[in-house]
Amino acid sequence: MIPFRNVLRITALAGFCLLGLGSANATTIERVVSPGGIEAWLVREPSVPLIAMEFAFAGGAAQDPPGKPGVANMTASLLDEGAGELDSGTFHESLERRAIELSFNETRDYIRGSLRTLKTNRDEAFDLLRLSLTRPRFDAEPVERIRNQILSSLRRQTTSPNEIASRRFFAAAFGQHPYGAPPDGTFDSVPKITVDDMRAYVGHVLARDTLKITVVGDIDKDALGILLDKTFGELPAKASLEPVADIVPKISDTRINVTLDVPQTVVNFGAPALKRDDPDFMTAYVLNHIMAGGGLTSRLYREVREKRGLVYAISESMLWLRHTGMLVGYTATRADRTSQTIDATTAELKRMAADGPTQQELDGAKAFLNGSQMLSLDTSSKIAGALLQYQLDGLGIDYLDRRPSIINAVTLEDAKRVAKRLWGQDFLTVAVGRVAEPTKN
Repeated sequence: MIPFRNVLRITALAGFCLLGLGSANATTIERVVSPGGIEAWLVREPSVPLIAMEFAFAGGAAQDPPGKPGVANMTASLLDEGAGELDSGTFHESLERRAIELSFNETRDYIRGSLRTLKTNRDEAFDLLRLSLTRPRFDAEPVERIRNQILSSLRRQTTSPNEIASRRFFAAAFGQHPYGAPPDGTFDSVPKITVDDMRAYVGHVLARDTLKITVVGDIDKDALGILLDKTFGELPAKASLEPVADIVPKISDTRINVTLDVPQTVVNFGAPALKRDDPDFMTAYVLNHIMAGGGLTSRLYREVREKRGLVYAISESMLWLRHTGMLVGYTATRADRTSQTIDATTAELKRMAADGPTQQELDGAKAFLNGSQMLSLDTSSKIAGALLQYQLDGLGIDYLDRRPSIINAVTLEDAKRVAKRLWGQDFLTVAVGRVAEPTKN
């Protein structure tokens, strides 16, 4: 058992498990291994009769069949639309009758699930989850209903500058790699997705060897171990995933312009960054907080918004996937100020590459990141989600205890070296708005 040194004291609020910081009775993160060998991380809290579970299977949209994006998305959307002997209506009635929350979603790398239940309803909740994973129905009515919902969403995306910019950015950066395909699918692919496609996807993705699980709430190790076997034990032992290659995003000093009649031009910009297992990752993470993660105190906000008044908000994030890492930024501006905004943003990124941060900036970022982490973990759902991500990232069950020392170990010399690595390169820019300026190649 690894001590979760910042105490998490749980109380109930509006049906959710709300966590606060205290100073005694330190909560622990326990590694649970079921009799059948299924592993989970458990934060036990017996004071509130609630259980929250987050879980994930490797695969995601990257396992969509070639030329048919959207299969993972449609499959995840239908897993809770009837299973076993329960059709869609009966399945949802069973959830609602017991106030059980069950949902699934897909990312490029994972199929993720979430379960919330009162302790008194845990057996029924876990059994409904078991059915959804092992015996999904894919009946005609919910399949067509979900298909139409996805197509409706795709139609809305054609008029959303944010969605257009994101799709064009990923397509340009990753080309024919699976990351370049839109996870939601396309107008061409979604109508062609069949029940056989979804059953095949379930068969080769949902398996025990890639499964990661985190549970927070009123349940002990022995009871959880039994439920893990009952819930997930019927799944295949091994997934049959298609290999996905590691990739460095294809970036050149390129600007893609898309004409759309909207009030403001949306600008996405980005470049290759670091995978999560890179030794420089945490240094980059601290640096990105200085550049764009500090809100009103970030460099991009000060230089592009406050000094020049070009935008209302501007941000940049580190995006790490299983097979790549990226810096991805976002802002919006008046159409006639698009080039000026891009130039000002690029200049500030290059200044950081050339000079690095100051010691004061570095110290401030460390203090913020250390202080904000535990404050952000204020509900059982957030704790379960964070711990699941730590599992997916391979960080170890003691990562929360080690994280402050990793951050504090970042030196100014490290920061200046990694700043060149991050921002001393070309950036791809996608602008979506009224005025289409010539594409820069």
